[in-house]
This record gives sequence, C-alpha cells and structure tokens, in this order.
Amino acid sequence: MAHTVLSRTPSGAGNRKTYTISLWVKRSQLGSQNILYSVNGGTNNTNYMEMAFNGSDNLNIGGYTSNFLVTTAKFRDTAAWYHIVWRVDTTQSTADDRFRLYVNGVQETAFSTRNNPGQNDDTAANMAASTQVGSTLEGYISQYIMADGQSYAPTVFGSTNANGIWIPNSQPSVTYGTNGFKLDFAGTGASADASGFGADSSGNNNHFASSNLGTNPSTTDTCINNFATFNPLDTRQSATFSLGNMKVVTSSSNRNYVTPTQAFASGKWYMECRFTAGASSGYVGFCDMSNLQMTGTSTLGDLPNEARVNNDGSYEKNNSTTSGWAGSFTDNDILGLALDCDNNRFTLSKNGQWADGSGNYDEANPTAYITYTTGNFMSFAFGEGAGGATATIEINTGNAPYTISSGNADGAGYGSFEYAVPSGYYALCTKNLGAYGG
Repeated sequence: MAHTVLSRTPSGAGNRKTYTISLWVKRSQLGSQNILYSVNGGTNNTNYMEMAFNGSDNLNIGGYTSNFLVTTAKFRDTAAWYHIVWRVDTTQSTADDRFRLYVNGVQETAFSTRNNPGQNDDTAANMAASTQVGSTLEGYISQYIMADGQSYAPTVFGSTNANGIWIPNSQPSVTYGTNGFKLDFAGTGASADASGFGADSSGNNNHFASSNLGTNPSTTDTCINNFATFNPLDTRQSATFSLGNMKVVTSSSNRNYVTPTQAFASGKWYMECRFTAGASSGYVGFCDMSNLQMTGTSTLGDLPNEARVNNDGSYEKNNSTTSGWAGSFTDNDILGLALDCDNNRFTLSKNGQWADGSGNYDEANPTAYITYTTGNFMSFAFGEGAGGATATIEINTGNAPYTISSGNADGAGYGSFEYAVPSGYYALCTKNLGAYGG
C-alpha cells in the first residue's frame, strides 16, 4: 500500500545530542511497522534511526541493526489519538535520562529492551541526511514538531483540560533551532514550500516534500476533534481496512458487517456512506452495541434492537423482513444514515432524498422511520449478506475520504457532507458527543 510520506534532507546537521520530537497520531493499521520518524544516513546504528510502532504494536526507538527502546506497552486503540514525545539529551549523566518517551503526558518506564546511548553520543537523528515523516504509517498525524537543540517536557506541547483529557497546546512555546520544524498539514500540493502539505510553520522554512498524497490528505479528524472511523477490532468476520479506516472491503463470507468507533446512548446522529462495489448484496443499518453479534450464525437484523436496510429497499429486524420500505440503491449512490437515540428510530436517504416508507426516496426531511426499543449504546452498521460476495464501502462521518462537491456542515459547524444534515442531527465526533451525546 502507498502511504503518504514527507521527506526532507537538511543542508547541514543540527544538534545530534539534544532535541525533542512531539507529534499526535491516530493509528489505523495494527500488527505491522508504522514508522513515524526516520533518518537514513547509512547502514549502521550511528547513521540510521527511527521512531515507530513495531509489528507487535509496541513503541520503539531503533537503529539500523538494534533497538534502543522498546516499550512493554502496546498501542492498539484505533479510536484514539496518542500524543508521543521523544525527549533526547545524551549529555545527561544519568543514562536513563538520555532517551525519554512520553505518551499522553506520562513517561514510559517499562521497556522490554533498553539500550541507552553513551554520554555525549551523537545520534543519527538531526543529521544532514534523508529525513522522513510517516513513511509506513497507516493513520493520521497532527501537530508534528521537531525542536533542534532543546530537551522539552511533554507539558510544553500538551496539557490536561477540565475533563481530565490530555489535549494539545495550540501555541506551544518552542525554540526550533537550525533544523527544527512544525508541521500542521494544512496546505495542499506535494512541493516543499510554504503552501504545500508538508509546509513548516515554525518560521524556519524547513519545508517537506510530499509523495502519495491521494485526493484528501488534509482531514478534519485531528487531536482537537476526533471523528469516528471504521473499527478494525469490531468485525463480524474478516475485512480489509484502508484510507485511515474510512474504507472497508468485506470478506466473501456471509453475515459480514462492521461498525464505527463511536457509539451513543442519546442525541441524533448523521453520517454518509457509499458502496463503490458490491452494493447488489450490501446493506446499512444500526445495532445495539450491548448485544453486538460478532460471532456465531446471527447477522444484522436478527434481533429486535437492530435493523438493516437492504439494497432492494427492504429492511430486516427481529429476523423478519419488511419489503417496499424504501427504493433500491446501487454502487456510488450517497446514502445518508440518521439515527435518533432520543426517540429510538432510524431512517435512510439516497442522494439527498429520504425514504418515504412506501418504496421511494422522495422526502425532503426524515419522516419514515424504523423503530427500536433499547436505551443502550447504539451504532451504525454496514455490510453485505451474500455468501461468496464482497462489498467495498467508504464512510463519511464528517471527514470524507473521497472528494465531495458541496461540503455541508452540521448545526454545530462540524463535518463536511455531500448533502444537508437534517436539523438537530450531528456528525460523529468527540466534540459533538461531549455536547449532545451520552
């Protein structure tokens, strides 16, 4: 898979003894190496260094042939943003203070491997050599900072809010030094300049060139406001995820469905999706997360507090089918899903028109609903139901992985959707969940 990679080769070395790297990352792919930072100046530990999640989902600082630090902790939460700070000062007399790792403001102290650099060692990082950001990362990065010549505590970059959540400081007070940089990923284009995706906003003009940008490299999903994605840990049967977990290809087994990373017990919620292949056996719907049927022989729609709308417009609930509730949908139709947890009901739109309950999509606003009775946490669900078939589904929870032509936000101003969000419904993101959900 091609990953977005940012690259730069400094014209000269910076401080190779003292520096700090701070970044926010949301993982999408587990069980494989995700490199966050690397410098390649040659084939030995003196000239090569990387910070990465390894294939076992530990965080490690590695050289070319051996590791310096490997955490015992595993980082497998694909729904959360992690703040990682790598603090380096090899001038320290205490060996364990030369390389320090912090996650969400807390220092990591348990390591399966710990090989401290020698006092006053020059490391490979900050060399005048090829430097890359995110070379094998499947996921999201936000506020990426390198401070050349400074050893900073994580409190420079983040702080705890009133709800006890570790959040980024919007304007961290940082001395960047010669090769330091701050990447906000707000620009467009692949060029290493002030308007590119890899633009340096520190004032140093240490811009990065970009490759494999794709169509939507800048997203609304950030460490400030976390949007829902597909959850690769909640799959009814095997599935393949990509595009930052906004795209899934289901397996060819029957009864295959997947859910997003955010659920809700109250409030009104809206999202969009499209099948790019396999809509002929596809369905969308909702489920009760307390009775999630991820094993066995049951499928979505077998229980009373879940339902699926099939591609022919019928819906299934409590193992019973109701025909003619909506019109059919096919590949590349934009489907709008609305789940009202305050009144226990769900409805569906196609290309901006809502189901009327009589076999059509011709309503300006949601009026025909599938009802349920639970007060538990609910979620949207997506899948296909034909044995031997697969489906390819892309979701937009307000952070579209595909190009949209309009860009409609919800009533709180969050998200970007192809069609208007119904009044009182909101995008699936943490700021909305805090304000309107439970």
